[in-house]
Amino acid sequence: MTANSTPILAILGGTGQEGKGLAYRWAKAGYRVIIGSRTREKAERTARDLNELLAKKLVCGEKNIDAAKRADIIVLTVPYRAHKSTLEEIKDAAQGKILVDVTVPLVPPKVTKVQMPEAGSAAQEAQKILGEGVNVVSAFQNISHEHLFDEAPINCDVLVTGKGKNARLEVLKLVKAVGMKGWDAGVIENSAVVEGMTSLLIYINKQNKVKSAGIQITGVKPQNLAD
Repeated sequence: MTANSTPILAILGGTGQEGKGLAYRWAKAGYRVIIGSRTREKAERTARDLNELLAKKLVCGEKNIDAAKRADIIVLTVPYRAHKSTLEEIKDAAQGKILVDVTVPLVPPKVTKVQMPEAGSAAQEAQKILGEGVNVVSAFQNISHEHLFDEAPINCDVLVTGKGKNARLEVLKLVKAVGMKGWDAGVIENSAVVEGMTSLLIYINKQNKVKSAGIQITGVKPQNLAD
């Protein structure tokens, strides 16, 4: 990937609702997207469904490891139970790249209760597994897939935390491409707050019988927003 080129995105666990929603938005914005799954057949089936929705062939499907190898930026959208095993599988392929961790450490059945892993957060756990050769950035945990397939404006903000200012800025470009407002929320340790907020939003959804509660940052002038 050169400085002015559009990165190839691999969405591992991309057959789930969140992964498919992000793939749809990024493909619409002109990105080359690879859906990753444990089986190539499932990934290819999801890619076909998305291409039909887009009315263009913009998405392809591969096994997780092959998708990770081909990508410039890897996006991880697997359930937490598959988090560690997927990271271990793609560790070598991820070296020198940005990995965007969308995973939330939800522990069923108490998904409305914040339950963080020993490492502090899923993103910190990912960084520990992958090592210093990978820039792990945490983002998109608080965005419902309901918004991603809706053509209406998304009135939710995305908090971006992780290793390295430049890596966070790259992910903020992806946030903008999806059609949302992104914020540089600092170092990877701050991901614990963002991930934990998902359980709060799930609780609010249940209490109010909705599916798409989100967050917005207020009190900051527009010039302080990331481009």
